[in-house]
Amino acid sequence: MQKKQLGNSDLTISRVGFGAWAISGADWQFSWGAQDDADSVAAIHRAVELGVNWIDTAAAYGNGHSEEVVGRALRALPEADRPYVFTKTGVVWDDGDHSRPARRLMSRASVRKEVEESLRRLDVERIDLYQVHWPGDGKLLVWGADQPADDADLATPLAEYWATMRELVDEGKVRAIGLSNHSREQIAEAEKVAHVDASQPPFSALERGYAEDIAWSEGNGTGVIVYSPMASGLLTGAFDAARVAALPVDDWRRAAPDFTDRLDANLAVAGALARVAGRHGVSTAAAAVAWTLAWPGLTGAIVGARKASQVDGWVAAANLRLTAEDLDEVAAVLRATGAGVGPVRP
Repeated sequence: MQKKQLGNSDLTISRVGFGAWAISGADWQFSWGAQDDADSVAAIHRAVELGVNWIDTAAAYGNGHSEEVVGRALRALPEADRPYVFTKTGVVWDDGDHSRPARRLMSRASVRKEVEESLRRLDVERIDLYQVHWPGDGKLLVWGADQPADDADLATPLAEYWATMRELVDEGKVRAIGLSNHSREQIAEAEKVAHVDASQPPFSALERGYAEDIAWSEGNGTGVIVYSPMASGLLTGAFDAARVAALPVDDWRRAAPDFTDRLDANLAVAGALARVAGRHGVSTAAAAVAWTLAWPGLTGAIVGARKASQVDGWVAAANLRLTAEDLDEVAAVLRATGAGVGPVRP
């Protein structure tokens, strides 16, 4: 499997990584529905078997459950075969009521508490890439809505929380540090304190707003790993209106605009990717991920799976190189439908 250096760090990663959001289980704010942990472990092991050498998770996924499952999967592997572990800090949930929105907190005390808890759940001595999940502005994390007003008592300046992240590297608790869901202006501000090893924005054929930031990061020596390259399943070829209507009531996608108001346009883009996939003899999911990997400056894509067979469906993306014809076809559908935002082709 093709690999690429993550920015200026000493990490060389496969072009696709295993995303552990969808295996986080039920009973939390952004659940994908109930999940069998044994299926999750099998999916991770299948990804590693096929050459994937990193897992991306977060403390907030399942209120810690995703990290616990990743830790279980790692313990079952020989040490030499264990993938890199990337996780995130800065989204803190209410232990007393999991239905309440989590809050974006990056105070020094909170981060230090979180890193110790993540190390324990993952059962590792050091985290390979530790990322700030969202800006530490003290706001509630609410999907698809304007954030509530700042709480000045809970907000932490970027320079202050990035200094805390640098301390964790100096102490050997983490190997590299990154910023997720931060703009290039914020990355540039953080650079005044310590180098940003990696950035993690959302990016897919339907979410292209970070395209210029990706190009900027490459020039800055910052690796870029993108999340949701399959648009949370919309670009896998497995969705239609009936499938959306049949999603479990506890699946966050039931109410997301991409799966409701914008569904027809988005499915047309999935159709274009399906035609591209047919020419290459791969799945639509693999073509969707390969589309993101075609963008210069992008190091790798985070791809989720809830069972081992789903890994088989997208892993070919790591070595798939789309042609100019492929990119032009997808671009034409993006223009015709108005789906998504941002440049329509690399």
